[in-house]
Formats: sequence, structure tokens, C-alpha cells
Amino acid sequence: MKNQNKYNKKIRKTGFFIFTFKFLLLNFFSILPATAAAEEPVLSVVQSQENTQQWTGITKRLQATGVNYCVVDLADVRSAADWGDRRVLFMPNVETLTPAQAIALEEWMSKGGTLIASGPVGSLSTPGVRQLLRALLGSYWGFSLNDTQQIKPSKDKMQEWTNQNGLFDKVHGGVVIPNDVTSQTAAVWNSKDNPAAVVTTERSTLLGWRWGTDVASTALDSAWLKAALTRHLTSRANRKNKVEGASPNCSTSSTLSPSSASSPPAPTIVTAPKPRPLPRVTSPTSPEAIDQLEQTVRLDVAPDSNAPIDTNEAIALQQELENLIGRVESAHLAASVDAANVANLQSLKGESTQVASTRPGAVISSKDQALAQARIVAKNLPQLIAQKNYALARQHWLATKANLWKQFPLDRRLAQAEIRAVWLDRGTIVRAGSEKGLAQVFDRLAESGINTVFFETVNASYPIYPSKVAPQKNPLIRGWDPLAAGVKLAHERGIELHAWVWVFAAGNQRHNEIINANPNYPGPVLAAHPDWANYDNLGNTIPVGQTKPFFDPANPELRQYLLKLYEEIVTRYDVDGLQLDYIRYPFQDPFAGRIYGYGKAARAQFQQLNGIDPINISPNQSDLWQKWTEFRTQQVDSFVAQVSQQLRQKRADLIMSVAVFPLPELERIQKLQQHWEVWARRGDIDLIVPMTYAQDTSRFQRLAQPWIASNQLGSTLLVPGIRLLSLPTIGAFDQLQLVRDLPVTGYALFAAENLNNELQQIFSSTQGKVEPATEPIPQRQPFKTAAVRYTALQREWKLVLQNDQSRISDLNNQAQVVQSALNQLATSPSASNLLAARATMTRFKSQFRVWTRQQAIDNPYQVKVWENRLATIERLLRYGERRVQLHPEG
Repeated sequence: MKNQNKYNKKIRKTGFFIFTFKFLLLNFFSILPATAAAEEPVLSVVQSQENTQQWTGITKRLQATGVNYCVVDLADVRSAADWGDRRVLFMPNVETLTPAQAIALEEWMSKGGTLIASGPVGSLSTPGVRQLLRALLGSYWGFSLNDTQQIKPSKDKMQEWTNQNGLFDKVHGGVVIPNDVTSQTAAVWNSKDNPAAVVTTERSTLLGWRWGTDVASTALDSAWLKAALTRHLTSRANRKNKVEGASPNCSTSSTLSPSSASSPPAPTIVTAPKPRPLPRVTSPTSPEAIDQLEQTVRLDVAPDSNAPIDTNEAIALQQELENLIGRVESAHLAASVDAANVANLQSLKGESTQVASTRPGAVISSKDQALAQARIVAKNLPQLIAQKNYALARQHWLATKANLWKQFPLDRRLAQAEIRAVWLDRGTIVRAGSEKGLAQVFDRLAESGINTVFFETVNASYPIYPSKVAPQKNPLIRGWDPLAAGVKLAHERGIELHAWVWVFAAGNQRHNEIINANPNYPGPVLAAHPDWANYDNLGNTIPVGQTKPFFDPANPELRQYLLKLYEEIVTRYDVDGLQLDYIRYPFQDPFAGRIYGYGKAARAQFQQLNGIDPINISPNQSDLWQKWTEFRTQQVDSFVAQVSQQLRQKRADLIMSVAVFPLPELERIQKLQQHWEVWARRGDIDLIVPMTYAQDTSRFQRLAQPWIASNQLGSTLLVPGIRLLSLPTIGAFDQLQLVRDLPVTGYALFAAENLNNELQQIFSSTQGKVEPATEPIPQRQPFKTAAVRYTALQREWKLVLQNDQSRISDLNNQAQVVQSALNQLATSPSASNLLAARATMTRFKSQFRVWTRQQAIDNPYQVKVWENRLATIERLLRYGERRVQLHPEG
């Protein structure tokens, strides 16, 4: 955000340096009498339970900063008025807010308040509160750094307000993760990949360290608070001196009065336009594992808001509209070349191409009209925004998006040969009640075109089948064997069934509630073997704010029990695969005092290896702490390898998959000790299923894109997860179309209980109605899938390029060579046929851009989609080389 106004006023620094507040609009000082300005605090500072022990250091640094302030006791906050009427609120190291306090903060900021926060703000709060704080700050504390790092200016966009002395020094902090298009990185850490240290929005600043403690110098703390304060006081977002409707009273026990401080009075706040509306947040209601991910919040576009749209947001809005246009066109092209719809080609090509009105809400009579209108709106958006016609820009954007969503061809088949998976959850299985009831569930899945089911088999240590290994079957299942029934029903319908098991999560308080057990019951396995339990640094088996006790992955007896249990599943039942869930430790943040992994076996093994009990290691001891983190990560890594090797010896055809978190690699290892890139590269698993759950398509793409583009996955197939809960039906389809346009082999839906009738009908039309025997399943038949997908690509090229014979002739000739090689490989898998297929693909790709040069100018999105699909075929060939037994000769 650019500073439109600057103040010029010198404030003498105590002890270290002189810092200058600059004021450009001195004529506004007449708003308040000089005496009033001299006596009134500049900001309110929040005191809470977490920062009480740090309060002496905080107040000393506030005095060194030289600004007047008053104190708000967090315990007294119950409404927006309780945050005080100062325009700026400072929240140093406050980790717990109640939902009421968070909602009050949102209301207070919507009235014009601005927020400066530091440290892991809200990290110990409930998931809904954490989400709301993410929205208000445009970022969140990701994870603590292992050691002291240098703060540097952001290379991407140097913000003018950070052009001050004393800001860029060393401090022991954490990585701040931006989570909104309007967020800007003001400073970065001088470490690998330069992660963010300070992130700002128009109404907030988040400092990535614990302000007022010994992790940073007084000079650094003072400099950053002064700079952030100046920025918010001079911001256009601050319209009035005080927040309307807020209480003028806050504690003055720590107020820096003119007589007791060495600094002059606080500056008067300049007027500015109406503050920008803040996003509203709906907390997730699903109790499953992904709720602990602290998902980013959806930022809705308010149609009537005339709040300013900055450059980043303008670019994002235009890009999202252009991408949606591309997805609609891509879906129509796929539908038009499907074998079942060849007869419709001429009618599709004959649709009207006249340009429709660009008036929002205008009736769109055809797909081509809708696309023409959308292109005009996308083109005109920057001009509307430059003219500050923000409300009209938002109205056009929303109306165009709605019109485009209506243009998806939902009544025709358009799906490729792909993995179409769904998690069949325990609740849906229990409600089925019998094999007959479960048959109805599988009928719906088969009609929807689903070809892979992750069947919840072990939940909170309870197997859903009568086990001879586990101490107790799930008490909600009586009189039947759901796993046996599921395997039978799935295979009768041409569907693969993969047993979905919880690995290191030992129990579940919610499940205890359902079965009327004690809330703190650790589950049947830990109840029988308490020595297998894991603990946090306070001795709790269930971490603060979470609901599940965990096993100690370092315990050899526990590992042998799990291996024996999984071996029972894959040998007694003809399951097609095994999916590992909760293959991790629970969430932690070491520098916030949230540490986990102190099981009895883990402590003993680590002490034997390193000569120290890990309970005595501080995160500040970087070398030892790194060893402790690596030790825990290795426990998970080695168990995945052990499961894969042992079970494949029993069932060579078994497909191994993992449900994992799409956090950045370093953050994930610090928080979860889940290093799934290693498992993929080693070939331990076949399918990586990242839980890329988001409420809008653009955010879903941002979550999935790093893993789609990753070169760290070896030959493993990537299958992004889509969460149906709270998604509008057409929004879910939009995410599916994005998956089909990206270089991945399919998707996984969470979960069967959210597959409503409307979505089932769309699935039936767009990806169902095909005999299973005629469509290969990628993880089972990768070479045949590659050939079938390539055939669909050829049909699209012929249709799109049929009017340009000079290009279509060369492309068709070489394309047919590739098709023949792929068909030969699918029919007779051999090393020589695989080599031939790869060679022809390589030659073809080297010329593809030449053949499609003009198309890349006319429709760059579609050409990129074709390239993505070629990349998917190459990945299928790599996967097939590992999974399919190749004959010695072609």
C-alpha cells in the first residue's frame, strides 16, 4: 500500500537512535486542539494472559518508542466498543482470542480501526478464530525459524514506509505466510527462499517475531513499531481520529504521559476515505483432519462496495475471469469431441457468435455470447478500476462470473480417462446399516462415474471389520462386515476399493461422544497399551486445542502392531490399495510452546543416540533441535517405507496412497514431521493425495500448483483433493474442470456424505454412463490410460485446427506416429515399446509449439491445457515403468 500522506515530526529516541515521524499535511493539525493532541494516546496496546510475563519488556520498549498509549485488558473485551476508540490497536504476542473477541475485532476494524500484531497471533485459538484472524491480517504465523536470521527488505516490492534506518537487523522469529491477494511482503528473512518476515495489508501489519522480548533488540522493536504506526496514521484508510462507537476509556496505568516520557505528544490522525470492508468468515463444520490445517479464508467480492481496488487485486480479478473463460471453452471442446457426442459437433459449431450486452445481469442466449461478453468485461476491468469506478467493476465481475458458470456443458460427457476418487467416510458406512444399504451408496457412486473409493477401514483405532489383530471392532457396526461388503460391491461395479486407515492418530474425542464413551478415552489400543502413547512437552496426549491422542511412531511394538493390522486387511480382503491417513505428528509450533513427540520410546532412543533427553532441548539450541526434528521425521519416513515393502511382498499389485497436507515443505516438517516428497521419490507410494481444500477455484489452484509443478515426486501420481463441504455445486464442478486442465491424473472428493443429488446428476452426465471395462483406471492401467487420453487430444486438435490445413497436416502425421507407439505399448508393455513411446513423444513435443503457434496467440489457455495433458501422459509413462511388469521384448 502506498503512503499518500507523510508526517514531519521528530521524536527523540531513548538510548539508541533518533527516529522521525514525517507529516505532509500539517494543516490538518487544526482538527484537535494542541493540548488535546498532547494528552491523548496514539494507540491501544492489548495485554493478555500470554504476554503478561513479557509485559515489563513490552512497556519498556513502548517507552523507548516514544509514543503515548493506553492499555486494553483482553479479558475485558466482549464487544467492538471494548477495543477502545484509538485508531490503531497493537496486539503483541497474543495467542488466544475467544470467538466473541475475534468477531468484535472484525467489527471494530470494519469501522476504521487498524491492527498491528506480532508473533504467532491467535495460534492457540479455535480454528474459526484462526481463520478470521488470517482474513483480518491477510497473513498468519507459519512456523518458527531454528535460529536468528537477518531481516531484509522485500525484493519484490519495496514499500516506501520501510525505507527507514534500524529496521533491518537480526532477530529470532518465524515465517509469516501471506494468504490474500491484497497482502504485501514488507520484509523477508535472509534464509532459504527468503520467506516473509513482515506482511501488510491496507489495515494491518504482522511482525514475524515476539515483540518486546529478548528475541530482538530494543532498537529493532522500536523502529518497526514506529514505522508501522506512522504508516497506519498516515494511511488513506484512517478517515477520522477515533473509531466510531468505541469506548474512549482504556487503562492509563501504563500510559506514557508527557511528563514521564522523553517524547513529544502524539500526532493527530488525518482524514481519509471510508475504510475497506473486511471479509466475513464461516468456520468449517467437518470434524476431519483437514480442519487442523488452519485453512486460508475465502475473500468474497462485495457487489456494492466502492472501496478502492489496488493493483494486485485488479490483476487477480482480471486473471481469474480470463482463466474461467478458458475453463468454459476447454470444457466445451472436451464435450464436443467425446465419442458419444460426435453427432453434436455441427450444432455446436453453428452457435451464434454475436456480441451480447455487457450490462451486468443481462440474459445470455448462448455460450458464445457469454464468452464474448466476458472477454469485454475482462478487458475493461483495468479501465474501470483506473477510473475509480470500483463498485461497477465488482458488479461486472460478479455478474460475468455467474454467467460463465452457467455456460459449463453439464449435460454432456466431457471427462477424460482419469482417477475419479471419493473418500467413503465412516458415517456414511454406518448409516448404510447393511450390505443392502451400502449397495445403494455404491450404485450412486457408479452412476457418478467414480472409479476409486477410499473406504474408511480403521478410524480412531477401531477397525470397521471383525479383526483378529485389533482389540475391538467399531461398536457402531453390528451384524455385518462392511469391508467385505464394500469390496464385493465395488468390484461388481468396476470400482477399485482402497482401505483408508488412520495411522498415528490413536483416538478421537468426537467418536467418543458418538459412542457415549468418556471424552478422554484414548481409544482401545492405547487403553490396552498405554506405553505406546505420545505426549506433548506438558505431558498431554491430546495437544491443546486438538481432539486426538497420538501414538509414538518410534515405539517398535506399536509399529509391529500396525504392520500386522494392515497385513490382515490386505490379505483377508481383496482390497485394491491401502491409503495412509494421519501419517504424521499432530500440529506443533515449538517457539509458541507447542511441542509434541515425547513418547517413552522416542525419548529413550534419542537419548541413546545423542546423549540428551529431548525434553531438555530448547528450540533455541538450533543444532540439537534440528536433530530432534529430523529424528521424529525419520520415524514417519521409515514407517512408510516399512509398510510399503512388507505389504508389497504380500500383494505386489497393491496400490499405496497417502492423504497429506499441502503445506510448504519446511513448514510441514516443523509442524507435522510429514516429509512426503521423500516417500514419493523413493517409490514407497503410488498416489500422493494432497488435501487442497478451498472454497473457490483460484485459491484451490494456488494450493495445488506448487505440487503440480514439483520435480520432487519421482514417478508418483498426484491426485488433488477437493472438499465438497460448503462448496456450491457449480463451484465444485469448476474445480474439477481446473484439475482436468492441469497436468494431473485425476481428483479425490471429500467426502461421500457431501455428494448431494444435484452434484450426482452433473457427474452422471459429465463423467458417468460408460461401461467400466471400456475406460481404464490410471493407477491400474497407466499405459492404456495414456493411449486413451492421447486419442482424445488428437480429436481436439483436428476440430480446432481443421481450417488450417498447412498446420493440421504436419501435426496429424507426427501425432499419428505417437498414437501408434502408445497403442503398441498399451497392448504389449515392454522396455523397447516404452522407449519408443517416449522417443516419439519427445520429438512431437519439440515441434508442438511450432504447429500451434497461431493458436497460442488466439487462445493461449487452450494450448497450455494441451501441453499440460501431454505432460500428464509422460507422467503416466514414468509411473507405468515402475508399476507395470515390462516384457523383455517389444
